[in-house]
Amino acid sequence: MKPNVFIFHGTGGSPNENWFPWLEQKLKAEGCKVFVPQFPTPEDQNLNSWLKVFEGYEKYLNENTILIGHSIGCAFILDILEKINTKVGACYLIAGFLGPLNLKVDEYNKTISDKDFNWDKIKNNCSNFVLFQSDNDPYVPMEKAEELKEKLNGELVIIKNAGHFNKKAGYTQFPDLLEKLKPLIK
Repeated sequence: MKPNVFIFHGTGGSPNENWFPWLEQKLKAEGCKVFVPQFPTPEDQNLNSWLKVFEGYEKYLNENTILIGHSIGCAFILDILEKINTKVGACYLIAGFLGPLNLKVDEYNKTISDKDFNWDKIKNNCSNFVLFQSDNDPYVPMEKAEELKEKLNGELVIIKNAGHFNKKAGYTQFPDLLEKLKPLIK
């Protein structure tokens, strides 16, 4: 059975930016069902408003589901894993972080990322975490990726000069991520 795949954008983001449309097309060509929800951002961005959007998608979560998050979308994945009572197959966290970044977006991100997480429940609902971090991300320092790697017992993939893995950094495609996904989508 082909997995259901979710791609979650970041603050101020949309399903139509960065590498999301490219990856969605590649995954659909492999027969995966792909969901790229639009969340309220930055206005009305908070954990409750994002969870409300996600409610309609919860029925697609199962042991084969793959969750992919970019930036604050990574912390949102952790919020989902903390809330649900379903085990998912794998999570890919791209430029993920917890807590404040000392940026103006902290105001929008705080209810999603700046809290005490139930790490046992999160790891019980997913045991396969892969984190991608750039060595020159202008927003998310390497320590944030290392903190997540440690808390999740995940694999950390460091990519040189990838910035924030967004269009501004040249990321309209993401072949490294697709390669990591291939064993799960074949």
